[in-house]
Amino acid sequence: MKILVIEDEPNVAAFIKRGLQEQTFEVEVAYDGNTGKKLALQNEYQVIVMDVILPHLSGLDLCRQLRQEQLRTPILLLTALGTTDDVVDGLEAGADDYLPKPFKFRELVARVRALARRAEPVTTSHLLYAGDLTMNLDTKEVTRAGKPIHLTAREFALLEFFLKKQGKVLSRVDLLENVWDLNFDLGSNVVDVYVNYLRNKIDKDFPAKLLHTVVGMGYMLKEPENV
Repeated sequence: MKILVIEDEPNVAAFIKRGLQEQTFEVEVAYDGNTGKKLALQNEYQVIVMDVILPHLSGLDLCRQLRQEQLRTPILLLTALGTTDDVVDGLEAGADDYLPKPFKFRELVARVRALARRAEPVTTSHLLYAGDLTMNLDTKEVTRAGKPIHLTAREFALLEFFLKKQGKVLSRVDLLENVWDLNFDLGSNVVDVYVNYLRNKIDKDFPAKLLHTVVGMGYMLKEPENV
């Protein structure tokens, strides 16, 4: 498995590289955002691990630019900034996971392996449905009643999980572990923030609602006729 590490502190970069290599990963390192972008677009990696604060091009801007280039490689952000707003900003920029510093190296390895597994194809069907909502996994397009629904990468991943588990109550922990691979404390409101983002896009302008709150338990997506 080939990993790209983008970290401007040489000692931290060396520590991460050495540790990942001991886990049999192949690792390349970039020490600034511009170099990291060039390597990410020129080579094929299973996971990209990057700091948020980087010279020349910040980690958040780099995430946005890589996603604009249609790069789908999973991205894990490493940063000392760990508030809910910081996490939301990182995920909204296109990151797949977020690990605050300082971290335990075993957790970093577990996150990297989880992201690599998630990136592997897990379904032979490229279309998911719920009522008049359709998701195309190949083109990353979502429509409802024929109307295009424009989602961020994080919103798309959240909706995809809801569609695959429709009719089931999903707790905040379920969503964190399967959509974010994050181990937040239960006080985090990241899930609620993104569910509201998603609800505003797929339900707000339509009379029949798909996404429902199950008080005290979590959320459920189900077709309107089953409500």
